[in-house]
Amino acid sequence: MKKLHSKSPRWSLRAALRGAAAVALVALSSGAQAETLTQSLADAYRHSGLLDQNRAVLRAADEDVATAVAALRPSLTYALRSTYTGGPGASTEGFSTTLRLTSELTIYDFGRNKLAIEAQKETVLATRQLLLQVEQTVLQAAVNAYFSVREEFETVSIIQNNVRLITEELRAAEDRFEVGEVTRTDVAVAESRLASARADLASARGNLTIAAAAFREAVGRAPGGLTAPRSLPRLPASVAEAKAIARRTSPSILQARHEITAAELTLERAKKALYPTLSGTATTSISEGDVLNTGRSDNIAITLGGPISQGGALNSAIRRSRAALDGARANLHVTRHAVDEAVETAFASFGVARARIMATDEQIRDAHVAYRGTREEASLGARTTLDVLDAEQELLDARADKIAAVAAEYRAAYSVLASMGRLTAKDLGLPVQLYDPAGYYQLVKAAPQYLPNS
Repeated sequence: MKKLHSKSPRWSLRAALRGAAAVALVALSSGAQAETLTQSLADAYRHSGLLDQNRAVLRAADEDVATAVAALRPSLTYALRSTYTGGPGASTEGFSTTLRLTSELTIYDFGRNKLAIEAQKETVLATRQLLLQVEQTVLQAAVNAYFSVREEFETVSIIQNNVRLITEELRAAEDRFEVGEVTRTDVAVAESRLASARADLASARGNLTIAAAAFREAVGRAPGGLTAPRSLPRLPASVAEAKAIARRTSPSILQARHEITAAELTLERAKKALYPTLSGTATTSISEGDVLNTGRSDNIAITLGGPISQGGALNSAIRRSRAALDGARANLHVTRHAVDEAVETAFASFGVARARIMATDEQIRDAHVAYRGTREEASLGARTTLDVLDAEQELLDARADKIAAVAAEYRAAYSVLASMGRLTAKDLGLPVQLYDPAGYYQLVKAAPQYLPNS
């Protein structure tokens, strides 16, 4: 249970460590523009530097495909050489210039280059899934920040109300002390509780400032007047159904599968490195100058060559590739268990939060009845000021628990979506221009010499 009394470990620790850090309430109440969770998530998607970073990583992976494709094409190089011949005793003296153009082409390599292309394509697909994981991380952070701000803001509100009520109780106790209805002890108890409540308020304001800072980090700007969502996101009916969806759509599982395929192709390529390569070379040389006669020579050659001994390096590469494949397969096994655990944990947290909400609703009703009754009895002299303050504290704690439970329910619901791979801008229908992970790949997959606007 989330206690707000100063004797509570949570609140006393916050008051000691953070309460003095900020005394100004973040402008989230009346006057601030109303803001929905959807708007916050859209801004987080648009302004995330982490997403930009990983999109660049994906584009780099796209270029690796282009590099592999280029290996299948003929290359053309040039060499321009200027030579001086002369000196004492030389029969001739002068300059000569030679221009050599060389073109090389791999004619047949037992499919090694094609395997390299396919392996890079799988790496691109795996990197796209990694980008989706990052997107989910960004949006999950925004969800958590959104509800943290709401939770802390509502906590500040109820503690402010508590300070007001205790102030009234203190005044009543002082008035009753003046006429001899209560003792000085009752006044001292009310003064102590008021000081405690003010300390809690300072701590809560500090926590709200911290939550607002986390919101700026996650969303890219300060929070406005954050409104409660109209409803929870739609979730599967059971843990089993959620697991089945996660097995099909979880980015971490899909990434692991693509990494296995890439490792299989890399192993096959390593094995074929033992085979020979048939290549062709065409060379044109143009020379002119005082020493050599101007002329041109052309040469075309076909070469068949391959390794005889590399000191064991090629076999080592095969063993290394096989070990990498074993590791990729083991990673898929681990990832599946991790996804299952994430689904179960998120579902369990969601169920706990819903149960807490139901319990705190009943607790609030009972605590409210008890508080009103205690105040009435105190006015008749049957209860002390301490009894009234204790009843008020119980009501305050119940309301604080309800706030925390509602925030936990939403966090858990979106965690369920994330565990299934459904916490993306596309799945949430955010009003943003969606990033096309295949857009850049389509431009470079054929290894063009130039790109538009490049």
